[in-house]
Formats: sequence, C-alpha cells, structure tokens
Amino acid sequence: MEQQTYLSDKKFEGQAALWPFLKRIFGYSFRYKKNTYAFIVAVIAVGLSDAIWPVIWMYFLDDVIVPMVKEYQQLVQQGLPYSVSFSGLWQYFAYFFGNGLFQVIGVLVFVWFGGKIQEYVLFDLRAEMFRKLQKLSYSFYDKSALGWLLSRLTSDADKVAELISWGFLECIWGITMIILTLIIMFFYSWKLAIVVTLSLPLLFFLSIKIRQLILVYSRASRKINSEITASFTEQINGVEVNKITAQETRVSNDFKVLSKNMQQKTFKATFYTAMYMPIVIFVGAITAIFVINIGGNMALALPAGITLGVLAAFFGFATRIFEPILDITRFYANAQNCISAGERIFGLIDEEPTIKDDVNAVAVNAIKGAIDFKNVDFEYVASKSVLSNFNLNIKAGTSVALVGATGDGKTTITNLIGRFYQPTKGSILIDGIDYKKIKLNSLRQQMGIVLQTPHLFKGTVWENIIYAKQNSTKKEVILTLKKLGAAQFIDRLEEQVGENGDNLSLGEKQLISFARATLANPSILIMDEATSSIDTQTEQKIQLGIKELISNRTSIIVAHRLSTIKNCDRILVIKKGEIVEDGNHNKLIEKRGLYYNLYTKQFA
Repeated sequence: MEQQTYLSDKKFEGQAALWPFLKRIFGYSFRYKKNTYAFIVAVIAVGLSDAIWPVIWMYFLDDVIVPMVKEYQQLVQQGLPYSVSFSGLWQYFAYFFGNGLFQVIGVLVFVWFGGKIQEYVLFDLRAEMFRKLQKLSYSFYDKSALGWLLSRLTSDADKVAELISWGFLECIWGITMIILTLIIMFFYSWKLAIVVTLSLPLLFFLSIKIRQLILVYSRASRKINSEITASFTEQINGVEVNKITAQETRVSNDFKVLSKNMQQKTFKATFYTAMYMPIVIFVGAITAIFVINIGGNMALALPAGITLGVLAAFFGFATRIFEPILDITRFYANAQNCISAGERIFGLIDEEPTIKDDVNAVAVNAIKGAIDFKNVDFEYVASKSVLSNFNLNIKAGTSVALVGATGDGKTTITNLIGRFYQPTKGSILIDGIDYKKIKLNSLRQQMGIVLQTPHLFKGTVWENIIYAKQNSTKKEVILTLKKLGAAQFIDRLEEQVGENGDNLSLGEKQLISFARATLANPSILIMDEATSSIDTQTEQKIQLGIKELISNRTSIIVAHRLSTIKNCDRILVIKKGEIVEDGNHNKLIEKRGLYYNLYTKQFA
C-alpha cells in the first residue's frame, strides 16, 4: 500500500492570525471562569501594588526624610540639641510592610489559580487530542508519524498551556503597570511624564523587532526539533534494520545534519535573546538620565517645580517602565511562537474522520456474517486503483482464505471488510445491508481481528485477554483458553506481559491475541498473516487454536503459509486486485493452476 502525504497543520497565517489563535486558545481557560477571573484580579492587584511603590517612597521622602533634614539643619544652626522622632518612620514602615504583604498575598493567589488553569487546560487539550486519535480513521495513521503525534501531546500542549497561564500573567501585569504608571506620572508632573512616555514607542519598537528575530529562529529551531523527534523515533524503532544493513554511519550522519541545523538556528535565537535585555535596559537608562537632568533642574529651581520625592519617584518609574514592556512583548513573542504549536494541536483536534456514521445509520445487535462486495472500486492514492469492479460473496459462517503475491490486494479486502477504509465506488453489504448504514461501533463490536504481529498492552495476561470484553468471568476465560489449546495460561493470568508483551514469546503473544478475539465471540473474524511470523513448530501448537477460532463464524484469512488454510471452505487466489481462482483446497489442487503452483513450490 502506498503511503499518503503527511498531514498539514492548521494554519493561523500572518500577523492577523494572532487574534483568532488567542481567541480560541483562551476559550479553554474561560471554561473555568471563576479561576480565570480570580487569576486576573490577583494579577491586577499585584500590578497596582508594584505601581504604588515609588509613590510610597515619594511621600516618605517628602513627608518624613526632607522635613527631618530641614529640622536638623535649623537646630544645628541654632545650636540646639536634636532628637529623632520615629513616629513618621514607623508610619511609613507600616505602609511598606502592608503593601509588601498585600503583594505577597496577591502573588500567592495568582500562582495558585494560574497553576490550576494551566493544568486544567493541559488536561483538556491532551484529552481532546487523545480522544480524537481514538476516533480518527485508520487511514489517518498512514500519513502521521509517531513523533508528529507525540510532540503534540507533550511539548506543544505544554507550551500552549503555559502561554494561557504564566504568559497571560505577564501581559496583564505589564498592561496594568503601564496604565497605572502613566496615570500617576501625569498626575504629579506632566513634563516629566512626557519625557518617560516618549521613550515608550522606541522601547516597544526595539522590543518587537528583536522579538520577531528571536521568533523566526525559534520557530525554525522548533520545526527542526520536530523532525529530529520523528527521525529519532523512526531510527530507534528500526535500529535492527540499520545494523543488519550496515547503515549506522549513514543514519548517524543524517541525524548529525539535522542536529547541526538546529544548533545554528538555536544559536541565533539565543544570541538575539541575549542582546535583547541589554538594549532595552540601555534605552531605560537613557530615559533615566533625561529624568534626572530635567527633573533635577526642576527640583533645584526657585521656586521648585517638583519636590525631591517626586524626582525620586520618577527616577524609579523611568528605570522600571521597561519591565512591563518586556513582559508585554515577551507575551507577544511567546504567543507568536505558540501559533505553530497551536497549528499542530488544532490541526489534530479539527481533523475529521474519513470513516464515520451516516446520519441514518442504525445499530445492529446480531450480525450473522454474510459479506457481499458489489462492483467495488478502491484506491489509496488518486488514479492508482487497487480494486476495480470487484465482486465477492461470502456466506455467513464460512471460512475464506485469501492467497496471492504481496501487493495484489488481499489486505485491502480485509481492511474494507473491517471498514478501516471504504470503497471509492460500489458497496459492501453485511447481511444484505450496506455497511455504511450500520453504526460503525456496533459493526466493529461484532468483528475480531488477529494481526501478523500481535499487540499486547502493558498489564497482565488476564487484562489483555478480556480487553474487548471487560465484563468477562474467570470461568469464561478458562473455557476459552482450553478450547484454543492454551491451557498453560490458566495459572499465569496474573503474570505481567511487559511492554508490548516483551516478557512472552511470539507464539504466546499470538495465543493471547487468539483468546482475546475468541472471548469477544465475533460474528466476523479476520486473520491477517496471523502465523507468518512464527516458526513451524509453534504454528503446529496453535493450529488447534486456529481451528477453534474460525469455527461457526465467518472467517477471512490472509495467509502466505498455505498449510494453515487447507481446511478452509473456500480459497481465493487474488492477482492484481482480481479473483483468478476460487474453490477449496482439493478442487484447486486438481485444477493445477496458480494455487497448485504456489502450494507445491511451498511444500517443496
């Protein structure tokens, strides 16, 4: 089967893409309105607390320090003793302490709610993606690499959830600080306020430009990282093939090229990140110099244009105004950077199954198992036909084997029966009903599939056998194992199979997969090369299991090892998507056609 092209991510293109992305992603946080509103209020409160620090300091200087210095000078000039009054000091100590305590409480509140929002959103995103992965059609996995999917459930989801919580915090705090700071500055001295305000456009311009450069190289680095993840997963899974074919050096060099590209992009992103802070601080320092120069002249003028406290406060504002700008532009850059992660996440969430229930589909509780292909055309890739005007009738309760060369359409036929794919043209009937009119879930519940390489889930033998029928009793499981000739597992039901069944032999894993399929008592059974990966001796041991497995139900068996299908009711020889021979074993041997040649060569 030819692979299709890889999925493309949902695109939020251009600068205007930021708003629709933010609107959708923040919709997840506002599912938890109480937590989100509490978070926003707490952040605004902390921003207010930060903004009034210079104001408290201003009044402390003007109301306490300056009067005390003047009083001290007067007393010294008069030769009188001076005693310090701590009442004003204690008063402002209380103000400082109270504002600090208020800020600490605010930080604790927004950390608490921000953490909750992040985890809630992370849970929702991962749950939605995993739920969609379970619902998507089989064809989806033909064009999706494991690394592609894994990065969406891990790093991409983490990145977006962090933007919603801590990135949003920076944005709210930065906006709050700038607004309050400007209001306070214009209230106390509009001249100095203009000096500070004039620096803001330059700060924003430099911040956005540098952030955009960082963003370009960060996104390039992240794209390469995704390729590295996919390459790593693929090559580690195929390490045995690499060793057998002596490709270790070539594969290592290919991986080295990817890593080198990522190194270069990451270095440039890191360089601009390192340059960013010094440039912004430099602009802030220049602003502070102008404030000191102009404000100092105003404070020393007669009469004084501003007080010493106001000058000190504006110096504080000038040196701190770049902090909220840093946070806002950081949020902007992170949001832009997260767009690519959002594209990947929403590309998955919005992916529609190609196989889904028709509007008028009904559930069928008891399928007999008659299968009828009527003038079926099918292609995996446009203009590359696999089946053309294909017709096949299988009576309920019969066993049918499909044989032929690799790529001639055997597995395609079983995939169509299992409705992992649907005909391009024509129809497939189950018990005389077009299977598109049968609810997919009710159809699949009455099908059993045993694959060439059995997949076992991490857990016990018992958990794997009852996987498709969770309410099974121990008596049912034991009876099933005995019928299949797998009684050796009766005393091993609590044994751990390991990841993907690595604690068991291939033959043991196949027997457990037989038991899993049989226990569910399917009306239609599909066996796709179920014995091709095991040795002949092991195959002989599980022949009893196969015989029991296919009895009294419609069975479709794909097999290259022809000794396993001699007792099937029908054997179909498939060549280039067409049935060229049809009959039982004896009949086809007597015919001395293609099946005879395949069988005698294999026997020899």
